[in-house]
Parts: sequence; structure tokens; C-alpha cells
Amino acid sequence: MSITDSRHRPLVVGIGGTTREASSTERALAFALRGAEQAGARTRLFGGTFLHSLPHYAPENAVLTDAQRELIEAVRAADAVIIATPGYHGGVSGLVKNALDTLEELRADARPYLDGRAVGCIVTAYGWQAAGSVLTSLRSIVHALRGWPTPFGAGINTLETHFESAHQCSDAKVVDQLFTVGQQAAQFALAFGSQRAASPAGAACAIAAGASAARNEDRLSVAV
Repeated sequence: MSITDSRHRPLVVGIGGTTREASSTERALAFALRGAEQAGARTRLFGGTFLHSLPHYAPENAVLTDAQRELIEAVRAADAVIIATPGYHGGVSGLVKNALDTLEELRADARPYLDGRAVGCIVTAYGWQAAGSVLTSLRSIVHALRGWPTPFGAGINTLETHFESAHQCSDAKVVDQLFTVGQQAAQFALAFGSQRAASPAGAACAIAAGASAARNEDRLSVAV
């Protein structure tokens, strides 16, 4: 069954960008989301400007801002997620990491954190070494959040590849790679969603997992 044949069009949420408007990272993410749309998914983008509006996540603070709630509710409703980060000093940027830390608020959900969601990973870096090492780090973060990294992740060397506009990239192969990330995220969302809907036992397990997460809230919290 293709996504376009399904009664439910998966929602793929994109998270990524930098403090610089029209960054290569955000444009790469937009290409991946178009790949997801081409596969039949609905998409929503949280770019650099939005991420910059998020306060530093503090798990002990019970009062959330409107922006924090907007991100949390979007990911809660998502069937898949695509994360794009620049490689800063060998790691994920603080801007993107703060957005991911904010997802701690999903810890007690029936689907805690990114559980049951495909997660596409994209890294832009000024050189191949950072692109590779940060992609590995980002996948580890996704694992910690119980997400399923897509088989294909895109590492982009911006020393060689340039995004002239939101719809133009100097390397057609990179565009294909980004579309693959988006398509895999959307395709997994359909397959996993169909399996979950067809399995009452799977639904019961999800409810039990949510109850277990709530009981272990202190252990799972980042406030350790």
C-alpha cells in the first residue's frame, strides 16, 4: 500500500536550522520535507527563527512558553520527524539540542519522546570529518529518545555543496539524498502506523509503555 492510497496521510515534522536566516541547514531540511511530501505526507517545519525563540529548557520549570508548547504538540502529533543540524565543534548545535531537550515533556506520553517514529537525520558541516562524526552523534541522540533513525542519513559538506535558494542546490546528488531521507521517514510512518492500527495488542503495549514511563518519570528525566 502506498502512502497516497492510505486514508491517513502521515505528518512529518522537520526541526532544524541556525540563527542565520536561510541557512544551508534549514534549506537542506526543506528539501527533505519536500521528499516526504512527494511520498504523500503532510509536513511542518520548525526552522532556525522558531528554534531561536525557544528558551533554554529547564525541566524543573512547570510553566512552558507558547513556542515550547507548539513544538511539543506538533511532535506529539507527528508520525515521523526529520532533524537537521549544523556540525559545531564536533557536535550538534546548541539551538537544535535545546529543541530536542524540550521533548522531555513527552516523557509520560503513551508514545514517550520519539517512540514509534521514524527520524531522518541531516548534518551540514564545513568539511567531511564533522559531517560524519556529528551524524553519528545525532543518531545516538535519536536512539536515546527512542526514535528509529532512517536507514539513510545525509551528511552534507557545505565546502563543496551550496544551496543558492530554498529550491536550488548545486549538487543534484545531494538533492536526491535529502529526498531519500524524507521519503524513508514518510514510508516508515505509513508502515508502522498501519501495523499499530491493525494490532490491538500493539495498542495495549503502547498504553502499558506510557504507564511505565509515567511511573519512572524521575528516572527518565534529564534533571539528574
